[in-house]
Amino acid sequence: MRILASLFALTCAVPILCWADAVNINTADARTIAKELKGIGVARAQAIVAYRNEHGPFKSPDDLGLVKGIAQKVIDQNRTNIRLDGAKGPAPASKAENSKPAAGKRSLSAETMP
Repeated sequence: MRILASLFALTCAVPILCWADAVNINTADARTIAKELKGIGVARAQAIVAYRNEHGPFKSPDDLGLVKGIAQKVIDQNRTNIRLDGAKGPAPASKAENSKPAAGKRSLSAETMP
């Protein structure tokens, strides 16, 4: 009877022990990323953090594919645990900044039209 009770308790505990928490890849440190994402060890997690520091926050989980050593299969396997909210980094360029013509190029405006 004791063995059955122990087996039941163990069976109930296994899913809890294997449950991974969601991780914000834009704010988490390498240790947390390695702990929470399947198939990501310390070296890959450090590469994720280095990429983020150099290129800014990730915009989607698929951006992890830009990091050397991160396969699409690993991204798909972890998609439900990858968070991007609260991204810190440079603000996106405003529409006014994007509409400026490149240096040396003229824009077509009412002043230049005949």
